[in-house]
Amino acid sequence: MKSDRLLSILLLLQTRGLVPATELAERFEVSVRTIYRDIEALSASGVPVYAERGRHGGIALLPGFRTDVTGLTADEARALFVLAAEGAHAALGLDVALGSALRKVMAALPEPHRPAAELTSRRILVDPVRWMSGPQPAVDVAELHDAVFADRRLRLSYRHSGTSDPRTYTVDPYGLVVKAGVWYLVADRDGVPRLFRADRVRRATLTDEPVVRRPGAELADLWDVLRKQVEERPGRVRLRVRVHRSRLDLFVRLHGGALTGEPRPEEGEGEWVRAELAVDSVEWARSLLSFGPNLEVLSPPEARTVLARHAAAVVALYGEAGAEQAVEGKDSRGGQGRVGADCRTAHRAGPAR
Repeated sequence: MKSDRLLSILLLLQTRGLVPATELAERFEVSVRTIYRDIEALSASGVPVYAERGRHGGIALLPGFRTDVTGLTADEARALFVLAAEGAHAALGLDVALGSALRKVMAALPEPHRPAAELTSRRILVDPVRWMSGPQPAVDVAELHDAVFADRRLRLSYRHSGTSDPRTYTVDPYGLVVKAGVWYLVADRDGVPRLFRADRVRRATLTDEPVVRRPGAELADLWDVLRKQVEERPGRVRLRVRVHRSRLDLFVRLHGGALTGEPRPEEGEGEWVRAELAVDSVEWARSLLSFGPNLEVLSPPEARTVLARHAAAVVALYGEAGAEQAVEGKDSRGGQGRVGADCRTAHRAGPAR
């Protein structure tokens, strides 16, 4: 609607100052001629707006002009109060500032919108941490937060996954991203964008060198590229498995990120479905042992060997304890306890295929 566009132009000019007409036209998806007509409408309504011609010209408000109009609709006001879990703001040291900002926004809202906004804050809660993800280690994100705003290069002592000794890098930071409760630093290392998990940063030190960012590179664009590299990285090993339907939901929830497609029912087997996983190595298959007899790895044979080896180790570990329980579990007639018998039988038989 034109009225919404006029108000948005007014608030944008108040925030940005001089803005080229072409940029306004692109932002609001209208022609430059329409933008100039909007400026004339604003001027006719008493807003001190003017246009500067020339190569470096644009549209601006007279210096010192401010408006107290928030321009928020009822839905926009409610959207502001649907905020992520407090952990993200607390990690940045902004939880107190957030509460203060929301109180100010509430006071500035038109009276009819206040009850809906307040009710939304009590009825909607967003918790970005996944189930069964385990406790997240404490991370000093505030240090990285200060670094990305300092516009200086950053020297990181960083521990990669699967290693114990940290390595040192000098990087050019673009910003921070929090995904599912995990913080990442997006930075260039030797001119190439990289992701650094904040909980693996052992030490972060600002250097005296100014940051060097590639022209036109923005945090959102870099994150989109890096995110796709992680999500679309082809696995080196394809595991074919069959899963019992009673455990299918749990299987998809835990390992859905590795699935190459939708699980499909087996022909003639109503209780089983087949699926394919793309993983880094056959050793990854041992994580499927928790499904017990409700999941079978069909191929490759090397993955079945990994499972058999680890299953045999588990049987050996608990078989000895089971034998001791069997002695203690004999009944008054000299019979042996069921647990001990089962454990010894499993130990003799070895892992099932």
